[in-house]
Amino acid sequence: MSSTFDVHIWEIRAYKGTRKTTYTVRWKVGGREARKTFDTKALAESFRAELIRAQRQGSPFDIATGLPESQLREQRNRTTWYQHTLTFIDMKWPTLSGGSRRTVAESLATITCGLVDDPGGYPDSKQLFRALVHWAFNLPARTAGDPPEDYAAAIAWIERHSIRLSTLTEPRIARLAYNCTLKAADGTPLKQTSAATKRRALSGAIGYAVELGLLESDPLQKIKIPKQRKADAVDRRVVVNPSQARLLLDGVSAQGEAGRRLVAFFATIYFAGLRPGEVIALRRDDLYLPDKGWGELRFFESSPYTGAAWTDSGEAQPRKALKHRAEQECRIVPAHPELVRHLRQHLETFATTKDGRLFVNGKGNPLTYGTYSYIWERARKAVLTESQAASPLAGRPYDLRHAAVSTWLNAGVPATQIAEWAGHSVEILLSTYAKCVDGQEEQARKRIEEALGTNDADSDDTDPSSP
Repeated sequence: MSSTFDVHIWEIRAYKGTRKTTYTVRWKVGGREARKTFDTKALAESFRAELIRAQRQGSPFDIATGLPESQLREQRNRTTWYQHTLTFIDMKWPTLSGGSRRTVAESLATITCGLVDDPGGYPDSKQLFRALVHWAFNLPARTAGDPPEDYAAAIAWIERHSIRLSTLTEPRIARLAYNCTLKAADGTPLKQTSAATKRRALSGAIGYAVELGLLESDPLQKIKIPKQRKADAVDRRVVVNPSQARLLLDGVSAQGEAGRRLVAFFATIYFAGLRPGEVIALRRDDLYLPDKGWGELRFFESSPYTGAAWTDSGEAQPRKALKHRAEQECRIVPAHPELVRHLRQHLETFATTKDGRLFVNGKGNPLTYGTYSYIWERARKAVLTESQAASPLAGRPYDLRHAAVSTWLNAGVPATQIAEWAGHSVEILLSTYAKCVDGQEEQARKRIEEALGTNDADSDDTDPSSP
C-alpha cells in the first residue's frame, strides 16, 4: 500500500439538482484527486472534519483510496462481507449486461448466505437467498427504498450476522468462503460450471476489497485449491439422431396450439444449430426461404431471456450482439430444405409480429425459457420410451443444437466451416464435441491396421515349422 503526507483538502461543493441538493467533499492525495458525495451538508462537514483531523495528527493517507490510514484501519475492522458486496455490486452494475448482473447477484447471494457467524441461524435459507438476489444485490430495487415486507426480516438478519470482511485473512474463513462456491444456498452440491461461476464472483469481490485497501492481499491465494478438471465436452447421451429429432418435433406439434407455434422454433435449433436466444431474435428479413432447396438464415442479434428487473431498458429480453461477435457482425447459416418447409409453414400459419419477429407466445409476447421448456418436456414424455425419457437424451432444448453440430461433424463437414456456422472457434468446437463424433474409433482402428500391414505369424496359412 502506497501512502503519502502530501494532502490538500478543499471546501465542500454543493450541487443543486432537480430533485435535491448534494454535497461533495473533495481532496487531493499525492496529486490524485478523491471525492465523496453526501445527501446532507452535516454529513459532508463531519467527513471533511475527520480528514482534517487525521492530517493534523500526522496520519499518512493511502494514495489508492484517498483515506487516512488510521481511518482505513477502522473501516477494515467495521466493514462486513455483506456491506462490501453491496459496494462491489454498485461498482460492477453499469458495466454488466442484464444476464451477467443476475448471475453475479445469485453467486454473491450463495456466498453471503454462508459467510455468517450463525450458520443455519436464519430459519428459511431460500427466503434469505431470494432477499439478497432480488433486493440487496439488485441495484434499482435497493435504491428504490427499504426492502419489501417479505424480505425485511432476512435483510435485517444478514446485516447483524454477516462476518467482518477482515476475517477473510484467517485461513479457516478463507477456506469457508471457497467452500461456499461449491454448494447452493440450500446445501445442494453445484455442478462444476456453476461452481466456477461463483468462484469468479468471489474473486471479483475480494479483488475489489484489495483495490479499496480493505484487504492487504487476496486470501484465496494462500489456500490450496484442487485443480479443476475441465468438463466442457458434450455428453454424447444427450445427442439425438435424425429419427429421434423428427419424432420429437412431431411430439411438439401434438401439444396443442402452443406446441404448433414452437415446431419451427425447435426445428431451427436442430437443423441450423442455433442457440435458443438467437432463434428468438430471428425476424422475417433475416430469412431466405426459396420454394425448393436450401435456404439461408442471416442474423445479427440474439435475444436471451434476462428478466426486466436486470436491464436498464426494463425489457425482459433485450436484443444484443451475437455471442463471440462484434456489434452488427452477421452470421450466415444454411437452412436445410426440411427447415425451409417448417419456417414457410410457420409464417403461413402464424405470420409475424409488427416488427417482424417469428417466435412469440399466443399473446404476442416474447418467448421465455419456462414456456418452451415446458412444451419440450411434455413432448419428450409423450414420444420417447420410458427409459429414454428418464435418460439425458435431449433433456433440454439446447441439446438440439448439440445434435446439429454433432451431425455436421459426422457428415464430414470441415471443422472450420462448422465453427463458422455454430459461432464457435475451431478449438472450442473440437474440444466440446470430440466425444460426439460417431464411428471415429472404428475408422481409426482400420487406418492403423492398414498402416501396420499383416504379420505373417498371425495368418492361419503360415506353417511355423517351414524354413
